[in-house]
Amino acid sequence: MAPGKRGHGHMGGHMAPGEKAKDFKGTMKKLMDYMGKYKIAILFVAIFAIGGTAFNIAGPKIIGKATTEIFNGLVSKVSGGSGIDFGKVGQILLGAMGLYCVSAILSFIQGYIMTGISQKMTYRLRKEISEKINRMPMNYFDKMTHGEILSRITNDVDTLGQSLNQSATQVITSVTTIIGVLVMMLSISPLMTLIALLILPVSMGLISVIVKHSQRYFKDQQEYLGHINGQVEEVYSGHNIVKAFNKEEDIIREFNETNTILYQSAWKSQFFSGMMMPVMQFVGNLGYVAVSILGGYLAIRNTIEVGDIQSFIQYVRQFTQPIQQVAQVANMLQSTAAASERVFEFLEEEEEEPSPESPVSTENLEGRVEFDHVHFGYNPDHIIINDFNAKVEPGQKIAIVGPTGAGKTTMIKLLMRFYDVNSGAIKVDGHDIRDFDRGELRKMFGMVLQDTWLFNGTIEENIRYGKLDATHEDVVEAAKAAYVHRFVQTLPSGYNMVLNEEASNVSQGQKQLLTIARAILADPKILILDEATSSVDTRTEVRIQKAMDNLMKGRTSFIIAHRLSTIRDADMILVMKDGDIVEQGTHEELLEQNGFYAELYNSQFAKSA
Repeated sequence: MAPGKRGHGHMGGHMAPGEKAKDFKGTMKKLMDYMGKYKIAILFVAIFAIGGTAFNIAGPKIIGKATTEIFNGLVSKVSGGSGIDFGKVGQILLGAMGLYCVSAILSFIQGYIMTGISQKMTYRLRKEISEKINRMPMNYFDKMTHGEILSRITNDVDTLGQSLNQSATQVITSVTTIIGVLVMMLSISPLMTLIALLILPVSMGLISVIVKHSQRYFKDQQEYLGHINGQVEEVYSGHNIVKAFNKEEDIIREFNETNTILYQSAWKSQFFSGMMMPVMQFVGNLGYVAVSILGGYLAIRNTIEVGDIQSFIQYVRQFTQPIQQVAQVANMLQSTAAASERVFEFLEEEEEEPSPESPVSTENLEGRVEFDHVHFGYNPDHIIINDFNAKVEPGQKIAIVGPTGAGKTTMIKLLMRFYDVNSGAIKVDGHDIRDFDRGELRKMFGMVLQDTWLFNGTIEENIRYGKLDATHEDVVEAAKAAYVHRFVQTLPSGYNMVLNEEASNVSQGQKQLLTIARAILADPKILILDEATSSVDTRTEVRIQKAMDNLMKGRTSFIIAHRLSTIRDADMILVMKDGDIVEQGTHEELLEQNGFYAELYNSQFAKSA
């Protein structure tokens, strides 16, 4: 099972309705270039869409001929003639049905092809974003929230796929319908066409007035909806604090104030929005009356046939719809461009330096580590690690101590090559770590961090994450070495128990022991341990300490120490302050120096006393 990291952060980067791209033309050009792979399929979509629309447009005129035939038959009957020729009417209607069937088949085919294109696009984009994430330097994730990055894979790609699927075919069918219907209307009567077209500016003018008024209220609605959502999320996540400080009434009052503004803006925006359709229908109906009166007059003068009036009214209905659709598509294309821009921005971000063409092999390495005049700063103008030197022999236990912000975690990040040093070098068995393949280098390391990470899966799957080809027996042996086997046996499903989201159905100490078992199973050459006993009871702390001792046997180990009492037996203690190694030596040697380490140790001892 593939793990998925769980996080508390809410999704960031959601696109607001109607969000616009900074460079619409440039982004759309990139999107067209990206879609170049599917140009043959898109050509077929265009052909089938035009064909389906054209056959659909021809329908009303043919049905109009059936109406004319019925009218002429009735007139003939009244005059003593043969009456309605139902055979001919039937043939005309069968022809119309055939056209509509062909139109439906062509529309179905183009829809099928276009859905395939959009889904292949979204699949390809998600795949490329996923691969890109693994090639991104760590400093990118320092400046971007997790929600923002997740939004690129979910919201933006979904928006792009959905709007592309709808807008591409909508543009083709709408333009074809407008042109085709206009041609058919002109073929029936240029004068009636002119009257019908005069109705459009009237309806467009009224709609623009309504939109102008409603847009302001829609903006307020969106803004206060965000305030409401943020407030609810904030109160829900901090409900205990609200209760503890008796702030229920204040929260309710604040919510009611925001909710009232949201209600007022939402009511007005929805009212104005709801007015659009009745106004358009009213203006449209006036147009139909004008067309019917003029059509009747022209039919009396034998300028057109009776059936043409029916056909023309159907064409007028068909003509206004695609104009609205084109306006919707224009808005949709803005969303498409905005989503595309954000996706392409991410795909074009600078990547971490590639691995060397001939990387050093990690086979048979002993785990000797050397820090050689290391200088580093997250910002090159602000160096925080200054001329750091240290030599670590295979199997040694090295503790890194110092106050918060001293640079302890930074040293570990450099060792794992999450970041590269500004100058100097970090060497493993004499080889600069930049000469290794990153993936192979990181396989040499095992990490047990203070913030435990377990995914939604069984206990066995979580332990086996350290070595995916491990047998059940290997998993059990690792669990025994980590002092977690007995606890697992007490569970109803044992190793098959599923850990829920955030693994909240096991205690903090048990989670820590499971991560230690995972590291033992991975059997790394070098260990990085971030002491994680601050949030557990004394008995569990002893058990974790024993498990960590088992893990460290025969391995080079780096321990970020918080409780100095736990690293008395370290082979070397590196004391960091403001990014520098200010002291180094064994526990006894450092206490004898009576320097910064002794000050830290004595202050902790005094607190515990």
